[in-house]
Amino acid sequence: MDDFAIYPSLKGRVALVTGGGSGIGAAHVKELTAQGVKVGFIDNDAAVSEKLADEIAAAGQERPVFIETDLRDIPALKHAIDGFIADVGPVDILFNNAAHDQRHDFEDVTVEYFDERIAVNLRHQFFAAQAVTPGMREKGSGSIVNFGSFSWRVGFGGMPVYTTAKAAIEGLTRSLARDLGPHGIRVNCVIPGWIMTERQLTLWVDEKTKAHIKDQQCLKSLIEPSDVSRMALWLAAKDSRMCSSQTFVVDGGWS
Repeated sequence: MDDFAIYPSLKGRVALVTGGGSGIGAAHVKELTAQGVKVGFIDNDAAVSEKLADEIAAAGQERPVFIETDLRDIPALKHAIDGFIADVGPVDILFNNAAHDQRHDFEDVTVEYFDERIAVNLRHQFFAAQAVTPGMREKGSGSIVNFGSFSWRVGFGGMPVYTTAKAAIEGLTRSLARDLGPHGIRVNCVIPGWIMTERQLTLWVDEKTKAHIKDQQCLKSLIEPSDVSRMALWLAAKDSRMCSSQTFVVDGGWS
């Protein structure tokens, strides 16, 4: 854990991460398990996800539970969450992380593509929250962290359905926070900036892009996935017990 915070209130809690096999999601899984949290994560890439679980177990931490599910299939998602709860216990922490920033041209978007991108980037967040909240209500506590994106805030083009979905997540967060707050459930949103995931480094980020990113940010270091996860850890812990209906931006000061 280096010199970063350890949260006693997280130890022994149960967390669920969507899209946890790679990228920012994998960082969530690693950071949560390092805090002593019992973690389950949903992903559709079995090879990458099993490798992650093996690495965490080999490091001497409790092996996270990998659940192979296509998040676009809501009945399958609900079944997966119900099964995890039955095996491990009610979920205390939900990280609604899964997303895919596939580029696309406005002129080429069909109704079918629009609906599929909304299913990938927005719809599952609503229904994952719906599936975990009965247990949270019974306990009188819980933390849901939805993950948006700074892309629409800074006016990125080339992926209008993605940015539409990500903007909607902030509205969803505020609505759920109001509805679930009386039950002791906190709902917040984390807004990552341009994060140096393997996908970004492979597809979009070269040395010229890195220089541009640093130029746009107030802070001149590149943002790693763990930087986003550590913000989310604080929102999961009791240290943030009176924070709800808020957005927390991790973009190095770009926006």
